[in-house]
Formats: sequence, C-alpha cells, structure tokens
Amino acid sequence: MSNWTRAELKDRAKEVLRGSYWKAFLVSFVLAIVGGGIPSCSVNSGAGGGDESAGGWPWPGAAGAGDEWSGFALAVGLIVLAVVVVIIVVGLAFTIFLRFPLEVGAKQYFKQAAVGDVNMNYLGYAFWRGKYVAVVKGMLWMSVLNFLWYLLLIVPGIVKGYAYSMVPYLLADNPGIGTKRAVELSDRMTQGQKWAMFVLDLSFIGWYILGTLACFVGVLFVLPYVNATKAELYLTLRQKALAEGICDRAELGLSE
Repeated sequence: MSNWTRAELKDRAKEVLRGSYWKAFLVSFVLAIVGGGIPSCSVNSGAGGGDESAGGWPWPGAAGAGDEWSGFALAVGLIVLAVVVVIIVVGLAFTIFLRFPLEVGAKQYFKQAAVGDVNMNYLGYAFWRGKYVAVVKGMLWMSVLNFLWYLLLIVPGIVKGYAYSMVPYLLADNPGIGTKRAVELSDRMTQGQKWAMFVLDLSFIGWYILGTLACFVGVLFVLPYVNATKAELYLTLRQKALAEGICDRAELGLSE
C-alpha cells in the first residue's frame, strides 16, 4: 500500500512551482525537445499521382520492362534500408549520449527545486566531471532491461517501466551507485506502489486534454506540473526506503 496521496504530491508540486514555474518550464521544454516530446499540429499531404507514362519509367506490365523494374525496385529498397539503418543508429546515439544525461539532469533539477534549491544549471548535472559515463551506463542498462520486458509482453513492460522509473532520480542522487544497484533499488522502492503510480499518471489526463486545445502545444505548459509531482513522489519513496533500511544516506550520496 502506498503511504502517500495524489493530492499531497500535487499540492507540494504547486507550491514549488509557485515561484519558479518558468524555470521549470524551460527545463521541461528542453527535455521534451531532446525526447521528441513536442506534439505537432502539421498535417503532411502527399502529392497526387501523376501520369504513369511520363518520363518513360519502366512501369510493371510494360513490354520488356520486367528485369529493369526488378533492378530498379531492388536499388530503391537497398537505399531505403540504408537510410533507415542510419536513422536508427543516429537516433540511438542521440538518445544514449544526449537525452539520457539530460533526463537525469532534469530529474536533478526538479528534485532539488522541491527542497528549495532552484538552479537551472542542474540540467547539465550529468555532464559535470566524473558523472557522465556512470549516468549513461545506468540509463542504458535500465532501458535495455525495460526493452527486453516489452519484447516479452506489453503489460510486463509497462509494469517494469514503473519499477525502473526511479533509476534516473537515483543516478541524480549518486551517479556512482552502480547500474545494477540503481535498478534493484528502484524496483524495491516501487514495490506495492505501481498501481498508485499508474493512477497518478491517469490523473493528469484532463490536463493533457486541455493542452491539446492549442494544437497540442498547451501540453508543454502541463509538463512542469507533472515533472514537479513526480519529483515529490521520488522524495517520498526515498524517505520511505531510508526509514525501512532498504538503503542508507551514504549510498544515495546524501549528507548526514
């Protein structure tokens, strides 16, 4: 059973945002950009089909065009495949080496803002000396594990997504905590909490719906509220873990 309520977390988040909303907005905005989280209202429309006989293309069915068409289709297929592979590789590199560190930095910002330390420099926290490699390794390990669970089934993937959701915060507390320990501790911190966490996410649906009224751009203004609330959740679960002896302050890099 959870020992927190949605109302308590949201009230504390609102209080934090009362004097620092626009800083929180900028941090959330940057994270949305690198995470591909900015909705768009643009509609792409394809050009209509032209004259199939124009340009002398060897369309299927044309006399003697079979071999030429097969060769052309193969060439196009290989080019498309190569482009797709390049896009995937670049996307993975972007996610691992930029989005992961910025995500941890954003968690650090919201976590620290919750205790009165409002400093946008925390967005680059993972890039500080001695932290980057450990943060990237921890986030990558978490993502691989979650991906493997999604390969098994969608529902287990979602459940494990909640189980591992504290990893970025733990890495923000102490990047040197270790990849396996961060995952293990996150899993233990969220035991008995996942359903309440799921309901907490559902409670923001109304805000997201309102945000879509401005061509989805309004969603951006909701993100600081969501992120601040999630930080309050982590601080609550962290305090519970410390009280239960699941971890200690030294392990989390906290001062005594």
